[in-house]
Amino acid sequence: QVQLVESGGGLAQPGGSLRLSCLASGFTFNSYAMSWARQAPGKGLEWVSGVYSDGSVTYYADSVKGRFTISRDNAKNTVYLQMNSLKPEDTALYYCAKGLDRIRVREYDYWGQGTQVTVSS
Repeated sequence: QVQLVESGGGLAQPGGSLRLSCLASGFTFNSYAMSWARQAPGKGLEWVSGVYSDGSVTYYADSVKGRFTISRDNAKNTVYLQMNSLKPEDTALYYCAKGLDRIRVREYDYWGQGTQVTVSS
């Protein structure tokens, strides 16, 4: 069955960096777009970033553009989210999500349990 396991969350200071990882299994990883989404306390789910199945195209929400970088290693079945210049408003539970096909990054059918990111001084 499809499994997505996120890691790399934690506490960071404003202006700091974290790198999230998501290890995927149970499907042909290099055939599907992958995304990251987040949910802050008391708010709805927010799509953050997505990448095509071959890694050739990436998309970002305006709120993270220029600060976050998504990438993937298809040999390792892993997608990453490098987060720089972190802000307190980036505090959220971050989820990795599997897209519906090679290019649909805003529609997904599976997601992981999430990893908590807290940005605070």
